[in-house]
Order: sequence, then structure tokens, then C-alpha cells
Amino acid sequence: MAMVSADNRPLRLAARYAVLLLVATIFVFPLLFMVMSSFKPTQQMLADTASLRAFLPVGDLSLDNYRDAFARAPVALFVFNSVLVTGLTVLLSLAICSLAAFSFVYMNWRGRGLLLSIVLATLIIPFETIAIPLLLIVSKLPWVGLDGLQIGWLNSYRVQIIPWIADGLTIFLFVQYFKDLPGELIEAARAEGATWGQIYRRVVMPLSGPVLATAAILKFLIMYNQYLWPLIVVQQESYRPVMVGLGYFFQLNVAWGEVMAYLTLITVPVLAFYLVLQRAFIASIASTGVKG
Repeated sequence: MAMVSADNRPLRLAARYAVLLLVATIFVFPLLFMVMSSFKPTQQMLADTASLRAFLPVGDLSLDNYRDAFARAPVALFVFNSVLVTGLTVLLSLAICSLAAFSFVYMNWRGRGLLLSIVLATLIIPFETIAIPLLLIVSKLPWVGLDGLQIGWLNSYRVQIIPWIADGLTIFLFVQYFKDLPGELIEAARAEGATWGQIYRRVVMPLSGPVLATAAILKFLIMYNQYLWPLIVVQQESYRPVMVGLGYFFQLNVAWGEVMAYLTLITVPVLAFYLVLQRAFIASIASTGVKG
């Protein structure tokens, strides 16, 4: 039996890699099509879609689509706005949501179970149902900045960041992860006289790399792909993110080559962010279901 199992091991390994290769190919083909099409004239790109030439660097290749994309819209500005808004939101969200989850899991206070249930219930509320009420709120809120007191948050970075700092999904991820950490660590720290703040900074957060990476990637994707909210609250071009900027390429005549070039450019920050956190993200998957 041991010999049979050993003989079948290469076949099982080959089959596993074949399935993984197939899945990877399915995910890579759209990206490959996008990148290859960004170097081709629109007519050639449309003609190539009927064959495998769509995925190959063949034909009349040039950087004209990228040049025309920058001429049609302020692409660099849109990418900067999205990266700035997304980066700040992710950092603030990780800090605020992890603190909230720490309070829900480790600190004993009245009503925490009810409040946690309310927070998790927000996951089932579609954003479209609260978009207009939220718009009315942020349009009347005061703000003290370098220019003094201002009424309303419209046409700013803060209106794209602050409403999204805390959310039920990120809090839920931290709550579930904190529950799986060994309770003996917290008890030992409390026995040695550590404060809750010290436990949060020196005990819990150093062990939370996997959930930090997972929450950061999910939050990054949600914020970077924001369209409806920025479309409602931002009318000035100087504050528009990449998804709103995509509309520039569908005005008058649609140049699909320029669209592919624009999509390629705005995909770069997403891939870079994922590659930076890839190791911690894989560790988070590997640790799923493991109890402390």
C-alpha cells in the first residue's frame, strides 16, 4: 500500500498543478488581453479579438494609446487622488477598526454584544439606501482647515475618506481573529500590570500581521474601485479618482485602445499593493481555522 501511494504521488501532484495552472490562466487572460490591447490601434485590437492574436504582442505596436490617454484626461492626477484617498483610508481604518474589535473582544463593558450585533447588521444594508442621507449630512458638516471654518465637505479628500474609515466587515475580521488568539497571553499581561493600551500595542497587534494584510487588501480594493460616492460628492476635476476618470474615455468617440491603456495604468497600483502584502496575505489564508 505504501508503494502504491508513493507511485501515485507524482500523478496527484501533476493533477494539482494542472488545475492550478488552469485557474491561473483564467484569471491572467483578461489582464493579458488588456495589456496587449493597450499597444494596438483600435481597429487592430477589435479585429484580433476573434483569435488568439488578442493575447499576443503582434501587429502594429506602439505607445500611441498611452500618449493619447494622457492627452484626453489628467491620468496622473486621477491615479494620485485614488492612491492618496485609498492609502489614508486603509491606514485609518486598520487603526480604528482594530481598536473597536479589541474593545469588543477583550474589554468587558455593558452593551458590547448588542453594539457588535448592530455593527455587523450594517453589512446587509446596501450603500445605495444611505447614499442620499449621507450626502445631505456631509454637505452641512463644518470643517476647520487652513482657510478657516468651512461648511460642507463636498469637493475634498476628506469627504472620500472619513465616511469609510470604520466599517462592519473590517471590524468583523479583527473580532474573529482576536477571538482566536491565545487568551493566556492577555491574562499574563494583565497579571503583570499591563494596561489595555500596552496590551493592544505590544501583545495583540504584533500577532495580527495576517488579519492586517487581509483587511488592508480588501479595504484597498473597495476604496480604489469607488465610483458612486465620488461621483456624487466630487464635481471638481482636481479631486476625482480613477473610476470617475474612466468616464472621460466614453465621451463623444470611444477609443478602445485608449481605454485599455488607461485601465492598464490604473491597475499598476493595485498589483503593486498586493505584491507588497502577498506574503502576509498567504499567511492569513494558511492560518484560517487554526486556534490559539
